[in-house]
Amino acid sequence: MLFYDKDPVFFHEIVSGEHVELCHVERGFCPSLLQWHPTKPLLAVGWETGETMLLSHPSGELTPLPNNTHNACITVLEWSSNGSRLVTGDQAGVMAVWRVDARGKLQGSPLIKHDYSKPLTCCIFRPPPPAEDVAMLARAAVSGDESALDMFNWKKSNKGAAFALGSQEGLTFYISTADGSVYNVDEQARSVPLVSVESKIQTMWYSKRRDVLAVVTDSLLLSQFSLGPEGIAQEISKVKLSGRGVQHADIVWTENGLLITASGEQHIRLWDVELDDHYALSLDESLGFEKGELLNCVSFCTSKLLAAGTSRGRVALWHMVTVSDQKGDTKIHWKLQTPAEVEGNISQLQWGSSSHLLAVCSSSSCVVILSEHVLCSHYSQQMAAVQLTPAQLSLANFNTNTHITFHTDTHIRAVQVTKDTVAVWNGKYITVYEPSGQTLHSTGSFQCESPALVVHEENIYTVEPNRVQIRTPQGTVKQLLAFSEAEGNPTQLSVCGSYLAVGTDTCHVRVFDLTRREAKAMGVMKNLSELIPDLGALRSVKCNASGSQLSVLIAQVQKRLFLKGFCSFDIQLAARCPVSQFWDENEPRLFVCETVHVNSDLLCSSQSQTEKEDVLVVTFFVTQEHGLLLQDSQPKPATLLSLLGGDQVVSTPTAAPQVPSSPQMVVRRALRDFVGLESCEKQTRDAMLNFSFYLTIGDMDEAFKAIKLIKSEAVWENMARMCVKSRRLDVARVCLGNMGNARAARALRNTEKEPEVEAQVAVLATQLGMLEDAERLYKSCGRFDLLNKFYQAAGQWQQAVETAETHDRIHLRTTYYSYAKHLEAMGDKNLALVYFEKSDTHRFEVPRMLMEDNLSLEIYINKMKDKDLYKWWGHYLESQSDMEAALHYYDLAQDYLSQVRVYCYLGNIQKASEIANETGNRAASYHVARQYEGQDEISQSVHFYTRAQAYNNAIRLCKENNLDEQLMNLALLSNPEDMMDTAMYYEEKGTHMDRAVMLYHKAGHVSKALELAFATEQFGALQLIAEDLNENSDPALLARCSDFFIKHAQYQKAVELLVAAKKYHEALQLCLDQSLTITEDLAESLTVPKDSSHLSEAGRKELLEKIADCCMRQGNYHLATKKYTQAGNKIKAMRALLKSGDTEKIVFFAGVSRQKEIYVMAANYLQSLDWRNDPEIMKNIIGFYTKGRALDLLAGFYEACAEVEIDDYQNYEKAYGALTEACKCLTKAKGRSGDEADSKLLILTHRLGLVKRFIQARRMHEEDPVEAVRVCESLLEEKDLDPAVRVGDVYGFLVEHYCHHGNFQQAWSKIEDLRSTRPNINLSLYVSQTSLEALQNAAGVRLVYRDTDTHAAEDDEEVEEDENINH
Repeated sequence: MLFYDKDPVFFHEIVSGEHVELCHVERGFCPSLLQWHPTKPLLAVGWETGETMLLSHPSGELTPLPNNTHNACITVLEWSSNGSRLVTGDQAGVMAVWRVDARGKLQGSPLIKHDYSKPLTCCIFRPPPPAEDVAMLARAAVSGDESALDMFNWKKSNKGAAFALGSQEGLTFYISTADGSVYNVDEQARSVPLVSVESKIQTMWYSKRRDVLAVVTDSLLLSQFSLGPEGIAQEISKVKLSGRGVQHADIVWTENGLLITASGEQHIRLWDVELDDHYALSLDESLGFEKGELLNCVSFCTSKLLAAGTSRGRVALWHMVTVSDQKGDTKIHWKLQTPAEVEGNISQLQWGSSSHLLAVCSSSSCVVILSEHVLCSHYSQQMAAVQLTPAQLSLANFNTNTHITFHTDTHIRAVQVTKDTVAVWNGKYITVYEPSGQTLHSTGSFQCESPALVVHEENIYTVEPNRVQIRTPQGTVKQLLAFSEAEGNPTQLSVCGSYLAVGTDTCHVRVFDLTRREAKAMGVMKNLSELIPDLGALRSVKCNASGSQLSVLIAQVQKRLFLKGFCSFDIQLAARCPVSQFWDENEPRLFVCETVHVNSDLLCSSQSQTEKEDVLVVTFFVTQEHGLLLQDSQPKPATLLSLLGGDQVVSTPTAAPQVPSSPQMVVRRALRDFVGLESCEKQTRDAMLNFSFYLTIGDMDEAFKAIKLIKSEAVWENMARMCVKSRRLDVARVCLGNMGNARAARALRNTEKEPEVEAQVAVLATQLGMLEDAERLYKSCGRFDLLNKFYQAAGQWQQAVETAETHDRIHLRTTYYSYAKHLEAMGDKNLALVYFEKSDTHRFEVPRMLMEDNLSLEIYINKMKDKDLYKWWGHYLESQSDMEAALHYYDLAQDYLSQVRVYCYLGNIQKASEIANETGNRAASYHVARQYEGQDEISQSVHFYTRAQAYNNAIRLCKENNLDEQLMNLALLSNPEDMMDTAMYYEEKGTHMDRAVMLYHKAGHVSKALELAFATEQFGALQLIAEDLNENSDPALLARCSDFFIKHAQYQKAVELLVAAKKYHEALQLCLDQSLTITEDLAESLTVPKDSSHLSEAGRKELLEKIADCCMRQGNYHLATKKYTQAGNKIKAMRALLKSGDTEKIVFFAGVSRQKEIYVMAANYLQSLDWRNDPEIMKNIIGFYTKGRALDLLAGFYEACAEVEIDDYQNYEKAYGALTEACKCLTKAKGRSGDEADSKLLILTHRLGLVKRFIQARRMHEEDPVEAVRVCESLLEEKDLDPAVRVGDVYGFLVEHYCHHGNFQQAWSKIEDLRSTRPNINLSLYVSQTSLEALQNAAGVRLVYRDTDTHAAEDDEEVEEDENINH
């Protein structure tokens, strides 16, 4: 790949041009202002006398304005946006507005004329508001847009405003005066004062987006005013701009509100009014500018180029590039280019109507017009040419490794080179040169205006309408390649090898074979517009070295590259698009293109500039079998500018030049797969190319065949490098074996334990010196720990530390430590200190490092105030016999042991004792105790041993010195071994046996303690010991203790010990004998777990029932229920629960037991409750009888319910329902109970019939009272009526009937009958009070309803009966 580093765009002086004689005006005074019409070749000229005229080009026609309009120097000339209005103003303050027609002719007198009586300074037109375009509205309406159709019809019917044909022209403008006033002049010729500032206004700008007017005064004061809808302006900001004042400042505005000033300083200043931001641009000496060069003037064009003139005659150019970051925010970058040079000090710059022209006025009293030109370059057949200046070329011959700088006679507009020919075109002529030593000589020149030019061997190919000309170097036409009208005019030519590719303006392409004497077309003409949808213009057409593949670069919204062979491929890399393309001149499979980001300004710019850091060079293999294969991609070198060509024949790369005037403008960069093989022979190079190709398609067999005969170690190393790119570690092992690189092979084998393939490949890349690839691989697989080690091994410590801090924090301290060791080795001890501290190893590493510099070490230790460092320094001073200083640092470190040790060494044991007592430090106390023991001060020694918690030493001294009083306390504080030893001491002595028992107990030897307690009859100690006995104690010991407690009437404790000894029956019997209350805890302890080895399952249940029986005797029914349940005897459990009277638990237990007997027992119990007033109890009774299959009992319950309904509520209907249910139950139980059930059923059925007859009589009374009376009379004749229907209810019904019909005689008769049948009956229970009173009144007799005494006696009888029922 070949690159060049010259700026691709530069400006050169135009040497051709014509003087227009007709457009010449001469006066005896100077013109003051010139202003071109925005769209027509019409120039407005203002003179210092006030004369104003319009000069037309090229006719030279003059149109003067009326002489009486202005009499002072013209200071304002401003055209409206479309040029239909011209504003003129003079030094006297007179302003006039003129109308100019479509032909550029002035229309009579001024439309507006005002006299402001102050010099006018500047004027700007306010842009018009956007309006609907009738053409766009009509297209939208036709396409089906209903809203557009409605708007179109509405405007067409004249109900709305008139159509705006295209964009309207704003005729409102703002004009300023020398005193700082700004006036608003509208279309109705009204001039209204708008704003006022403190000094003369130099320039103004209007923001259409924000509706803001910005003004700059001659004192560089920037003020912004917000304009309201009624013409009211309000100041929103005021800023003093930096600069040297108006006499030195050149100020321009851009369309987007960027204010640019040049005031004779070494930089220009920019203020972004929209974003409220400011910055400065300065010159770069490396691009050819001089130190101290000043910027005098500026000019900005719409193609985003900013030009500035300097005091040394240079034109500085900045290209504005808009860059978007990851958040989507846009920023403006300015790229400084190589300057153009003129003579003198530049005082004024002005871009022409064409953005490619720049006028420069300098102190040499001349105006130079510069033209923008794209730098020319070409590479072919190992020859490269790059344009340096408008007439200078840099030629590089890579075959001979020579460079030539050549000056041509004309400006260069295009250049083509071969190994023997250099062809230069200046736009009108082609000149052909041939090398001659260190220079070139012309071999021919001929006129040609062809926009396309290529050279092949001795032929020059140019284009004309509908044909390609093949010429000799002298211009003679040898052959014409004709194209039809449909095929279009040739515009693109390129030669690769011996094949010519041609592209036309109608997107037709064709390839010609140049191997014969005459060019011959290959295949047929292809129309790309039929093959490629949305095809744009052709930017480049090229073919490969065999003519079998054709590549086309087209211009769309995004540039796209198409390859055409037997099939088409559309090259669009992720978020990138190509800007240039090249085929290898010798290898037909190799293709290279230069790509940029899709959003890059490159795509929008007409210039071929590229951002260096944004360009990626991509290489492909292209074959008809495998299509398009990505071979490699790499960023373009930062110091180089653009790709010039591609060639598999490469040589040693050279560095890019730093000085722009250097003749060596082209450098070669080997493809990554061919680095190190630049000077190998063709056979090896072809083998490597085939190896790379087969490796790309994954055909390893063919890849190894291609290189099996290669012996060069460099070739194998290069193939190993390819394996890094393809991640083929199996191939890499073969390559390393042929290289003989045992170290790399071992490293690759050791890295097989890593799970990530990228990490393994990174190790291979590291061994091959491909550090950038290794770094990228580690990052891609997220192995930041290995990346950290990689940075450390590469000496990139800052990157290692950053990686550890952000991604590999588990190795952060290790990284700090390694970096500190590295800095120490490099001699940077100050920075090493910092990282030793960060790694938390400074306490031993820093003293080691600074050991030879004691002063620095002491200063560091005092500064750190670290206790460990104080202690270390104290040890060091002690070793140097500086005891006082050592004691000081031991005190700072709070190292009491060292202080005590030093004081003891100095003989001051009293001070040492004070320190040990005050601090309570165990080590210090132990040291003092040893000192006292050595001096036979036993009491002091025991005291400090005790403070040091060295109780064994204290006990030892007490034994040796018969200090028995202290011995007991020390033994209790010590460990069990010391307690045992002390207890044995007491036992051997035969004194203080109680202490021995206690110590044995505390030490955990309970049996020994009990044995000694029994032997010495220490009953108090026995009680204390027994409290610690549990089920894990010796059963014999437990039994012995229990006998002891029984003997001493402590039965509760004896029971607990018997339970612990697993003697459950004895414990329970003891409870029964001694009437001990069985608590729930005791019952649980007596309960043997299931699967216990101490009792069988039958024995366990028997024990549980005995416990339950005992609980029953004690009235603990709930606990008895629980134990009966655990024993599996649910019947007894239910009986115990019934005795408790806990209805809720009874219902619950019956529900979970699911036994018939229990259901019946629960139902019987519930009947003893007040079920008449609690529906829930009644529901449970019915449910339990049903679940218990006790249908006869359920029938009896239904009968009882019926009796309650009759006796209490006289509700025979509900009673009838209850009796019906009772019949159903007896019917179901008939087969189970035999004859008894049949007799009960017959009796119940008869009762049911009687109740039914009485109910029917009561119901039919309203309709057939006679029949109702008859039924009741018949019921009274039944002998067994009363159990089913109360006699009083039947008589009461009849009495009510006769009273209701006024037959009181019959009613009285029925009452007498009732009294005879039931003498003590209470009539008020059966006959209503109303009927009784009516009967008394009719008979004249006072009825006695019931005798009081009799009634009371009857009540007592009923109460007694209820009590019997409850019991």
